[in-house]
Amino acid sequence: MISDIDMKHLRRCVELARNALKKGDEPFGSVLVSSSGEVLFEDHNHVASGDHTQHPEFNIARWAAANLTPEERAEATVYTSGEHCPMCAAAHGWVGLGRIVYASSSQQLVEWLTEMGVAPSPVKNLPIHEVIRGAIVHGPVPELAAEVRELHRQFYSRKG
Repeated sequence: MISDIDMKHLRRCVELARNALKKGDEPFGSVLVSSSGEVLFEDHNHVASGDHTQHPEFNIARWAAANLTPEERAEATVYTSGEHCPMCAAAHGWVGLGRIVYASSSQQLVEWLTEMGVAPSPVKNLPIHEVIRGAIVHGPVPELAAEVRELHRQFYSRKG
C-alpha cells in the first residue's frame, strides 16, 4: 500500500516536522501532492505562537480551497508526519481533498504522550475515518513512526 513515492513524500514530512522542532514548535509536517506527482504545498506546525489551529494539514486545506479545482483537490494526496487531528480531518473533508498517507497514527501519539507523562489534548484524538466519510487513508508506517516518536520525545523533554 505504501509505495516508494509515498515514502519519499513521508520522509519530507518528517523533515518538515524536524524543522518545526528546531523552531521550537510541535513536530508535525505535511505535503500536498498533485495527481501528477508535483509538490503543490508544504508546511509544518506553527502553534508555538499560541494559535493552536495553525496545523500544516489545516493550512493545506485552506491553500487547496483557494488554488485548486474540486477535481484537482479530489485527486491530490496529503502526506503528513502524523495522522490528522479532528479539526484537520474535518477541513480535509470539507475541502474535498483525496488520499491521506501518514507516518504515525493519532493512537500512537496518544500512547507516546501518555508514556511521557504529557497531559491529554483538550480535543479528542479520533481516527480520520471517524471524521471523514469514505476517506482513503494509509498509515502508519512503522519505520518512520519511530523517528516521529523521537521528535515528540525531544519536544516534550525540552518543555520540561
